[in-house]
Amino acid sequence: MGLFQPAPNANSATDRTRPLADRMRPRTLEEYVGQEHLIGPGKPLRTQVERDDTGSLIFWGPPGTGKTTLAKIIAGMTRAEFIEFSAVLAGIKEIKQVMADAERARQYGTRTIVFIDEIHRFNKAQQDAFLPHVEKGNIRLIGATTENPSFEINSALLSRCRVYVLQPLTEEQIVLLLMRALEDEERGLGAMKLRASNEVLKRIASHTSGDARSAYNVLEVAAGLAKSSLLAKDQRPFDSAQGKSGAPSFSEITDDIVRDALQKRTLLYDKAGEEHYNLISALHKSVRNSDPDAALYWLGRMLEAGEDPLYVARRVVRMAVEDIGLADPNALSLCMAARDAVDFIGMPEGNLALAQAVVYLSVAPKSNALYTAYGDVQQDVEQTAAQPVPLHLRNATTGLMKGLGYGRNYQYAHDLDGKVADMQCLPDNLRDRVYYRPTNEGIEKRIRERMEEIKKARSSAPDTNRSRQKTES
Repeated sequence: MGLFQPAPNANSATDRTRPLADRMRPRTLEEYVGQEHLIGPGKPLRTQVERDDTGSLIFWGPPGTGKTTLAKIIAGMTRAEFIEFSAVLAGIKEIKQVMADAERARQYGTRTIVFIDEIHRFNKAQQDAFLPHVEKGNIRLIGATTENPSFEINSALLSRCRVYVLQPLTEEQIVLLLMRALEDEERGLGAMKLRASNEVLKRIASHTSGDARSAYNVLEVAAGLAKSSLLAKDQRPFDSAQGKSGAPSFSEITDDIVRDALQKRTLLYDKAGEEHYNLISALHKSVRNSDPDAALYWLGRMLEAGEDPLYVARRVVRMAVEDIGLADPNALSLCMAARDAVDFIGMPEGNLALAQAVVYLSVAPKSNALYTAYGDVQQDVEQTAAQPVPLHLRNATTGLMKGLGYGRNYQYAHDLDGKVADMQCLPDNLRDRVYYRPTNEGIEKRIRERMEEIKKARSSAPDTNRSRQKTES
């Protein structure tokens, strides 16, 4: 027996002490539900399994989509020893022991599949420990992760594995699994004589976000509540007029029972993982596209899943300056006020302040002119020579500085009729550079008109040599 091989009979499908989700785990590809894009007839993963040519694999997908189950099915179909352990518990010592066992087993003609749940939790040294054994073929590695492998798995290990993306199960697929569990007397809840309408099962499916394990857990709790309800009814005084038949009585899983079992909807979210970035991206892009309904939805998804409201507030402020800018300067003030409101009154009351902000940003006129302008400035600062400040823009605070020409030919705009001097303010290498190009949206239309007025005033301003010169800033 290998180091991590389970004790005999510990995984018996009829062991009622195991959770329903574990008992109902599919044993073959025919029982497996979902991921047709990978295991349907002629699809890439199924073809590899049937040819016994899977190599090492990484399964990337949300919780409850069948990553562990698929690994076990592959091990069974390829007649390989299956060693499973969690990245949360295993260290370098355990990894080395498993690799040594696998190398010895290979010498006797036994192939080993090492399945690592939550492989993204392994550090670089732990991941590197697998490399030589994967290359030699001592093991076939199957890793499961809910995080983007591009960011969480070493490139050297990732290049030696095929990555397959598993999708959340649809509501219809979840309902099918729940119906199987209710009918299966060997592994499921069939012996409990339970009934549930299609609508009730759909309610469970819709509240578990494509997570089969979570759906099974809800059904198991609901089954217990339904049986308790039936037992309470059976303990009432016997009604001789109605009598009792010998037929077994069925327990009905009602909508009220499911509501009690659910308590709170399961929302797929990880504040430190990819889903965090996916949702904030969806919120930002909905605001940018002037879609207040979508913006409110994505905001609600984040807040109700437990996101830090001050993180959302900071990103909302960023949206105000990046996508609205001077088209509506009030947007920034409103977002800062929303941030202060969240900080002051806390949650859940503060969610309305954030909702007000994202709706305002969604319907506000849009302009990224300032964002683009500053990006161009950053590029010029990085790529052009850092020329000195022109002498006429410098303060002559001492006699020496005045003698060196500091402040010479500076034109004091307030002394001119148009309040604009025909004076160069950029360094010579960027003399005619234009950064800010206001749009015709919102207040920026007025800013554009004002800039045209300034341009005309500058072109008609007095020549530098004839204008009154002042040496003060």
